[in-house]
Amino acid sequence: MWIGWLEFDVLLGDVHSLKEKRGIVRPLVAALWKGFPVAVAEVADQDLHRRTRIGVTAVSGDAAHLAEVLDEVERFVAERPEVQLLSARRGLASSDD
Repeated sequence: MWIGWLEFDVLLGDVHSLKEKRGIVRPLVAALWKGFPVAVAEVADQDLHRRTRIGVTAVSGDAAHLAEVLDEVERFVAERPEVQLLSARRGLASSDD
């Protein structure tokens, strides 16, 4: 079994409150959850107005397939006009490790 994860450091647009932040982050998390075979959550920077970190994880029997899924997820986030992707960290591990 292969386990993969991504952690996105995201800068939000013209956001001045946590309520406005939720209005951007929640739809993004929901779109990832509905559009890809992954688990996803806001994992850090919940108290900052213009920044967030979003974690994504998936499992697969095939490392190449898992890498493709993670690539697609990263492209999806990078192409979102309402956010700026500052960085994406990635990990891939086998259950045999």
